[in-house]
Amino acid sequence: MNNNNNLTEQEIVRRNKANELRENGIDPFGQAFERTHKIIDIINEYDKFDHDQLEEKNVAVTIAGRIVLKRGQGKAGFMHILDRDAKIQVYVRLDAVGEDQFSIFQHSDLGDIVGISGVLFRTKTNELTIKATTYTHLTKALRPLPDKFHGLQDVEEARRRRYVDLIVNEESRRVALTRPKIIRAIQNYFDSKGFIEVETPVLHSILGGAAARPFVTHHNTLDMDFYLRIATELPLKRLLVGGLEAVYEIGRLFRNEGISHKHNPEFTTIEAYLAYSDMKGMMNLVEDALSTVTKNVVGSYDITYKEQTVHMQKPWKRIHMVDAIKEQTNINFFDIYELEDAIKLAKEHQIQVPKHFKLGHIIEAFFEKYVEETLIQPTMIYGHPTDISPLAKKDKNDERFTERFELFIVGSEFANAFSELNDPIDQKERFMAQLKEKDLGNDEATEMDTDFIEALEYGMPPAGGIGIGIDRFVMLLTNTPNIRDVILFPHARHRTEK
Repeated sequence: MNNNNNLTEQEIVRRNKANELRENGIDPFGQAFERTHKIIDIINEYDKFDHDQLEEKNVAVTIAGRIVLKRGQGKAGFMHILDRDAKIQVYVRLDAVGEDQFSIFQHSDLGDIVGISGVLFRTKTNELTIKATTYTHLTKALRPLPDKFHGLQDVEEARRRRYVDLIVNEESRRVALTRPKIIRAIQNYFDSKGFIEVETPVLHSILGGAAARPFVTHHNTLDMDFYLRIATELPLKRLLVGGLEAVYEIGRLFRNEGISHKHNPEFTTIEAYLAYSDMKGMMNLVEDALSTVTKNVVGSYDITYKEQTVHMQKPWKRIHMVDAIKEQTNINFFDIYELEDAIKLAKEHQIQVPKHFKLGHIIEAFFEKYVEETLIQPTMIYGHPTDISPLAKKDKNDERFTERFELFIVGSEFANAFSELNDPIDQKERFMAQLKEKDLGNDEATEMDTDFIEALEYGMPPAGGIGIGIDRFVMLLTNTPNIRDVILFPHARHRTEK
């Protein structure tokens, strides 16, 4: 907190004004205040009426919000009041509110929160306005808002101080208000299909469910290390064993990895599991779910993202990973069986091959380098190699590959799904292979989960499962290119004090 020696001139002036309010018997930080209307309701209901109609109706309203613009003209003045959804002009006259209240208005600052009672009318410029009859001070802002024309110019500062960004940046407010609508629409979709929403632990004693580097913590009473979950997959599949048949969870995941325009250390996903389904069932589910949610939230299947028009209406393209690589490079990995041949090709194409890489890892590396960024329209890439898919069923026709797919839109992965592996013997072997990878230096490899193997031994029905990245989907539907701008409180380095 600033001490008085560090205060700017503006901050000193505002503190003095707060003291003056106290001396006049007014609490600078206010009391509860009852509104009759939110500003958006006033606009929706009364903006259609002209000057004469409003005068005839004599509509009385009481609102509350923040002063974001103010100008005075002697014994009268105008200001704009902003609440959560909208802003409206207020006209304050000395003879209408009285000397005391007009004096408080005159001494108010941008950023102060006030309550206004008054009557609706239209100004000479035809702007819907409230003519104040009562002016109530509610909260003194001790710091000035950023300049209204420039806002928070430093993007990192806007993310650190999202509370200020939300006041001065209409786009930030739009994204913040759209995000919960998208999540609610996703919930409504899965509820309507008979899925049960559940909650599973955030602290996991075993690393599993995905390939990622974890955050580690320690529980003192149990004297055990725990991981913040990197996936919700394994607990949700235990619920299929328990007979819940169709389950989903929307929740935060945590991965101790890099920060980029599409990666944040904590992010939100929905994972859903459906008994008696498979990869194809999940393909049908994801294209129906995301196209339906897009239409319900945006009002259209066509959206704009980074100047690209994306067509979200189903059906979407489906192509095997090996065929997608062949389209771009003319290399057919269906014909390559030996690791040495794949390593030779990788070196020829400037692809790094770490010690733990198997043939499947090299196929994935080719896909990431040559295919991923070319996938603009929704495309389901299926047939991931078994080496990189420890929880997916093998393809019955070619066991080098699995019944797994990922959804790509505008060059980014949005979903990962597969026919769930429910054979406990095969699953144990896959876990063992992961442990070998960990020994060879892959710190993203999963651990052996003996309790999960035991659960599978009780019998899990054939099933399909899917994980969808909600933050990226919000980015897509709001045309926001950086994941940190769809998360209200993204992580950032501490400010360097000057």
